[in-house]
Amino acid sequence: MLLLRHGMGAVRDAVLVAAGMGTRMFPSSAFLPKETLPLVDVPLLTHLVLEAKAAGIERFHVVVSPTKSFDGMFEDRRSLQALREHLDVQLFHAADGMEIHTHVQLEPKGVGNAIEAALHMIDGPFLVMLGDNLLMDDHAPTTAYRPSLASKRLLEAHGDRNGSTVALMDVGLDEVHHYGIAAMQAEAITAIVEKPTADAAPSTFAMCGRYVFPTDAKTILARCTYELHGDLQSIALLEHLMGQGRLFGEVLTDTQWYDSGSPVKWLQAQVDHALRRPDLASEFAAWLTHRLED
Repeated sequence: MLLLRHGMGAVRDAVLVAAGMGTRMFPSSAFLPKETLPLVDVPLLTHLVLEAKAAGIERFHVVVSPTKSFDGMFEDRRSLQALREHLDVQLFHAADGMEIHTHVQLEPKGVGNAIEAALHMIDGPFLVMLGDNLLMDDHAPTTAYRPSLASKRLLEAHGDRNGSTVALMDVGLDEVHHYGIAAMQAEAITAIVEKPTADAAPSTFAMCGRYVFPTDAKTILARCTYELHGDLQSIALLEHLMGQGRLFGEVLTDTQWYDSGSPVKWLQAQVDHALRRPDLASEFAAWLTHRLED
């Protein structure tokens, strides 16, 4: 009965929130959406699409701003793979077999409002992915690419718990002031504190840009409006679910969290990923060591 009442079941839709202008990444993001920037040699968007596909997502909803476009990013470029035949063919058409739908968030009104822009086409529980957040648990080279299973793990946890589920990562006390931090009892989330000081943090588990929301999220967001909550509308949604005992956390381990939202974070991602990729690590580490010794 609980499954039917709250719309639990298979998750077939993902909403990629990608409407932000990315001003901290100007001037690059004035020309290219930050979600399309390459992590070494693979666009961030390609990683995200393949992560969603690995989780069983069939319909991929991209929420953009009126001035932002992903034109060409979902096209079939497999004919070009002949020029570099050793590269994994799925990297040239990541969206193969998926429906791609684009929605426009007319004004910059936060994550909750961006989600609302896609909900008229979704009937059932759905995955939300923040477009500038990449969760990597595999750093296989582009010759034998393996997508992240972070969203797959989240959807499996959602199925096991019969409740909305949030991906969490342990960021340590020194970093809690950058994130939304969740307190948990067993697997249930009992509190969410936005960017707390180390002394006020209820834990070191940060929400890391992956969520599974229930079918009735549209109804909840209609009550927890942007006019009432501003950019914290999505937090109001989470707190509503938490108050009903329907919000759970899944702590991801052995996973790297990369952020394309600022130059330093994205530069750190490039270096960390290169040092973990078996086809790049040795040569890059030798160069890096040499530079640091100079």
